[in-house]
Amino acid sequence: MRVLGISAFYHDSAAALIEDGQILSAAQEERFTRRKNDARFPRLAIEFCLGQSGLSLSEVDYIAFYDKPFLKFERLLETYLAFAPRGFKSFRTAMPIWLREKLFQKRMLRRALAELNGGIDLGDRLLFAEHHQSHAASAFFASPFKQAVILTLDGVGEWATTSASIGNGNRLEMIKEMHFPHSLGLLYSAFTHHAGFKVNSGEYKLMGLAPYGSPRYRDLILSNLIDLKPDGSFRLDLSYFDYCVGLRMTNAKFDQLFGGPARKPESPITQHDMDLAASIQSVTEEVILSLTRALAAETGCRNLCLAGGVALNCVANGKVWRDHRFENIWIQPAAGDAGGALGAALAAYHQFLNQPRQIENRDLMRGSYLGPSFSQREIESRLAAAGARFEVCDEETLLNASADSLSAGKALGWFQGRMEFGQRALGARSILADPRSPTAQRTLNLKIKFRESFRPFAPSVLAEEVQDWFDLDHDSPYMLLVADVKKDRRRALTSEELSLFGLDRLNTVRSEIPAVTHVDYSARIQTVHRETNPRYHALLRVFSRRTGCPVLVNTSFNVRGEPIVCTPEDAWRCFMGTAIDSLAIGNCFLDKARQDSDAKREYAATYELD
Repeated sequence: MRVLGISAFYHDSAAALIEDGQILSAAQEERFTRRKNDARFPRLAIEFCLGQSGLSLSEVDYIAFYDKPFLKFERLLETYLAFAPRGFKSFRTAMPIWLREKLFQKRMLRRALAELNGGIDLGDRLLFAEHHQSHAASAFFASPFKQAVILTLDGVGEWATTSASIGNGNRLEMIKEMHFPHSLGLLYSAFTHHAGFKVNSGEYKLMGLAPYGSPRYRDLILSNLIDLKPDGSFRLDLSYFDYCVGLRMTNAKFDQLFGGPARKPESPITQHDMDLAASIQSVTEEVILSLTRALAAETGCRNLCLAGGVALNCVANGKVWRDHRFENIWIQPAAGDAGGALGAALAAYHQFLNQPRQIENRDLMRGSYLGPSFSQREIESRLAAAGARFEVCDEETLLNASADSLSAGKALGWFQGRMEFGQRALGARSILADPRSPTAQRTLNLKIKFRESFRPFAPSVLAEEVQDWFDLDHDSPYMLLVADVKKDRRRALTSEELSLFGLDRLNTVRSEIPAVTHVDYSARIQTVHRETNPRYHALLRVFSRRTGCPVLVNTSFNVRGEPIVCTPEDAWRCFMGTAIDSLAIGNCFLDKARQDSDAKREYAATYELD
């Protein structure tokens, strides 16, 4: 039994294919179109998923969409009516698009699918899941748990913004919901907007900025913006926000409460901005901890699954784990809307078709390596056509050359196996560096990623050695848990260093691995496992033998505003347009110094800033 899942038309569209409950493939449309957060119908992602298994669309039994457009339209209409006559400009802008396109998405989907299927209509195979049902299914049915409570947190689906479900075997039962406009995701996005970052892409920047500040506005937020109850339920004071009726997240009353207007994008970041980031991060953690503690007490469940965009807040996730109200925690690596495609397919298979689950010791995501891969012959052919100069190596030679490059302080592009599904690069489409370097963070941010200097980088660490370097006694294969660097790996700071504030703290060497140690000694950890990524695991082993350090800096293989690279040509262009020194792609090794200088290109301005 084959089910194709689709998410589309809002942001970060994707497709996923499952067969008999096993996940065969999944990918975001942006990786193929090179258009960040591409929301269009995921034609290329669908073609990849089908092609990966040698299938035509007619050989798929069901096609599941990740939400219900009519319910979203109902919410839009009711919201405008509730706030009328305020918001007429926004209403006038939205209605023609809805009436022309979004309200009739079933018809649009049928037409688009028929175009992919030689004109044959597949409307009788089309199913629709609710948005939070898709999120919850993506987490629970892919998890290794027979039973779990599932917490879903995001901006908004149809009506739900926060929901709790109980998963048992192949069944998923929603037990609680909070509805729009009261949304933790939208509250966090409001502060993202106020900090001058883009909503739906800049939230992770706000999280990374928070440790530079002090949460001095925390009580102000809790006293004015959000009425938080002990069980984690809450209501927002909507008089501070414009997202219900306007074209912006916040309003003048919000600005007045926090002492001024929103920061202009790309303008200097002030201590005020950092303190606001720290404050909303602290409030977010309190809300999530209140929810998880209440759910643990109420349900008695030992296992917790997390999904929805807010589940990408790995700092909060780490605190949930360390709170130990649950024995086990599993977070969907594609927790945002892209993962809804997978969740819709899994919900259709287990819920609608009542098919049993095959529960394994590990989750079903296969390390999240679910995207395209390329044969050695394809890689060599594509690189040669692009004008690249490369050596073809056996695996031992490739690993040694890569480790030599890294230990010499060079940045390495690492392109191996199947591309990751979800927001994180996990050692398939990554840029790697030596974490012991005190200059690596600055170099990677400014000369390779072309992004803000404060942004932290994540460590990849051998799973079997994680507890020697970090205060983490749990696997974190998807880079979704934050924990501290162990105290015996830290460096004592001087009195002068301790007196620094804000971004002045950025370049202070805080540990044996300064490139991945944030200013509060935390790190967003990826544990690397031989079972899911044997070549990346082997590289870490070789690097560890050379240096005594089983850790590497791991950041996504792209520049700011660019989707993660998908093809060898994407990798080549990024390699030649940045200060990446070397590239390991399949069994090919490329040294920047040996490339034709005419192949270098201006890359920083290629993509719109995120």
